[in-house]
Amino acid sequence: MAELNLVTLLALAELLWVVGLAVWIILERRSPAATIAWICALAWLPVLGIAVYLAIGPRRLRRKRLRYRRARAYLAGVAEQMRCLPTEPPGCPLLSEPLAQYITLLQRAGQPPPTRAQNLQLYVTGDQCYAAIEEALEAATHHIHLEYYIWRPDSVGTRLSELLCAKARQGVSVRLLVDALGSASLGRRFVRPLVEAGVQFARFNRLSLARLRPGLMNFRTHRKIVVCDGRVGFTGGINVADEHSQRQVGPRAWRDTHLRIEGPPVGWLQMLFLENWYFAVGSAPRDRAYFPELPMPAEGPWVQIVSSGPDYEHYAIEKLYFAAISGARQRVLITTPYCVPNEALFAALATAAMRGVEVKMLVPARGDSRLVDAAARTYYEDLAHAGVRVYQYYPAMLHAKTMVVDDQLALVGTANLDNRSFRLNFEVVAAIYDSAFAAQLADVFAADMQYAAKFRYRASRRAPLWRRLSEATARLLSPLL
Repeated sequence: MAELNLVTLLALAELLWVVGLAVWIILERRSPAATIAWICALAWLPVLGIAVYLAIGPRRLRRKRLRYRRARAYLAGVAEQMRCLPTEPPGCPLLSEPLAQYITLLQRAGQPPPTRAQNLQLYVTGDQCYAAIEEALEAATHHIHLEYYIWRPDSVGTRLSELLCAKARQGVSVRLLVDALGSASLGRRFVRPLVEAGVQFARFNRLSLARLRPGLMNFRTHRKIVVCDGRVGFTGGINVADEHSQRQVGPRAWRDTHLRIEGPPVGWLQMLFLENWYFAVGSAPRDRAYFPELPMPAEGPWVQIVSSGPDYEHYAIEKLYFAAISGARQRVLITTPYCVPNEALFAALATAAMRGVEVKMLVPARGDSRLVDAAARTYYEDLAHAGVRVYQYYPAMLHAKTMVVDDQLALVGTANLDNRSFRLNFEVVAAIYDSAFAAQLADVFAADMQYAAKFRYRASRRAPLWRRLSEATARLLSPLL
């Protein structure tokens, strides 16, 4: 009888534990899948599970969100005080109705208005991009700001770091921000010369056990931003690493796309950098020289800098992709290294193809993650079945993140077509409302297509059972990839 009572008490305690945890987690208002997963984990791991939840669960992320929002509020106050960031002039005649709707959507999602760029330059190789960045760094006289997810201590990384040291010794204010996880290979031996030369160096979202916990990848800055004197900026998919350079690795160099922007839109790239810098070090410069007054060009492409992150109230980049694909009338051309779309994006792509829009997607034949590749192939099958034409790029790893919609909208940025980019990482995309630039990016897409093969739905369905099972299993992890 005593043993029975003990068993009953233990069962009652377990029931109360699970109910209490369920209420606690449900009140966090996470996604249904995440909520159920956390309840199951905490129910099966009463002690260890609660420790893991407190360490890396939503509450920890919420604390980081509050800290990041303080950074954004601080910089917004500085910008308002200076009144020097570019804004859309009254009565701006912005092209067609669909584009006006995208702009309205983004501004209601908390994004800045579009501004005209004096010049846009597209780069499709790492060596072209690095040469342009080096030229901009050499010309800088007041400040240089760089933010990267990956900066490796290899030939490319060393060459750029030596240039930063030289500019710092000349009296230029140099700040380098790298992600603590993506750039974990940067040790003291690499950083010390930078600091000694006067470069201000910081790591975004430091993790003391980052190397030991490869699955802990949330809240990373996946942005690639360079700002020189507040007048010239760069963003896109190219990190600082030898794998992007044909000079270093030959034909195996990754195929990627990057963008050089000159003029008023650079002010918004500056804001994004300073927000993350403030988050990392607790302060940011307030000097007006970091936001020079740049006259709005009478002509030139309209550019809207779009950003997102896990602390944002609205996931603006995801909303832009969804709206642009859903509103497409003639064609959608997407290049992405990671294609693991959520249900909304998948529905937008499939529906666009089924209503007669030409939807083409260019993806790598072999990516840098077997798990992502396995999950992505299941989406290729479903998209191809709906009429989306998926092409696999074979010469090397395809790392570009671009989209062309009809003949008016072009996107170049850091965001992949997956949940991690849309909701878990800090990303940036340049939305260009310009038919000439859209045509140029479409030509790049067509050139890449010459080295790609169409994904065959029927051939994929004839794959061995073990492969189809492993791919379907990998798809279960799609929200985390």
